[in-house]
Amino acid sequence: MMKSCSRRGNVQPPGPGLAEVAEIPFESYGQSVALAMDAAGAANVLAGHGSFLLKPNLVNSSPPPVTTPPQLCRAVIDYIHARIPHARIIIAEGCGDPHMETGAVFGMLGYRELAEQTGAELLDLNQAPVVERKTPDHEVFPTMHLPEAAFSHCLISLPVLKRHSYAGITGTLKNMMGFAPPDHYSGRGGYWKKSVFHLQMHESLRDLNRHILPDFTIMDATVGMVEYHLGGRVEPYGLLLASADAYALDCRAAELLHIAPETIGHLHRTREYMGS
Repeated sequence: MMKSCSRRGNVQPPGPGLAEVAEIPFESYGQSVALAMDAAGAANVLAGHGSFLLKPNLVNSSPPPVTTPPQLCRAVIDYIHARIPHARIIIAEGCGDPHMETGAVFGMLGYRELAEQTGAELLDLNQAPVVERKTPDHEVFPTMHLPEAAFSHCLISLPVLKRHSYAGITGTLKNMMGFAPPDHYSGRGGYWKKSVFHLQMHESLRDLNRHILPDFTIMDATVGMVEYHLGGRVEPYGLLLASADAYALDCRAAELLHIAPETIGHLHRTREYMGS
């Protein structure tokens, strides 16, 4: 039985013939995204939902593979619309660039055009209305301020395969850092937005992930950034990864990057919290 990394704490079996983490050889986004989502049981996750929040990784205005290609997001939108024609779809991000706002990043990377073509909405998570959530036993953030949209939509994470200088990898768990509003998580630890997380990266991510985890993830692993998250050497992998289990997907991503998952603090801590 697969333990789902749902924000709602659901435990769901993958179902007959479904993979905990689907690995699909990449042919095209239009073809391979649908195959990956089907293989990992996306239809079961989508069922019963009418509103979807798609969270790409748009840390700054750098083109892919630093950021999520809009073609991946477009294929996921098409997949949802084919099954839920009147679905409300929001593309949401809160960029970390200290000199640029998320709206400009959307425009520079093709997401504004994508939204116009598909009818999706764009949401700047850095400026979105927030709710306060108190969890006294959290190690770093006993109180967190997070966008209310994170808790009212089916959340689909669209990360890319990257090493990260502070977090080990940038996967679907760390992709949730885009939800942290700079008004509450900047001013210490660096000059970039959300810099407070960098003071205790793994512990901070654990606290965040106990509030927000994706319902489903599809990772672009067509190539991987094998040195760090903003540049360096890129190697071909030719894969898409998909799963309803955020932890399992990030563990597999770490393995692809030749990193033992147990050496990455926030993966270990997330698994501890999940109780398995």
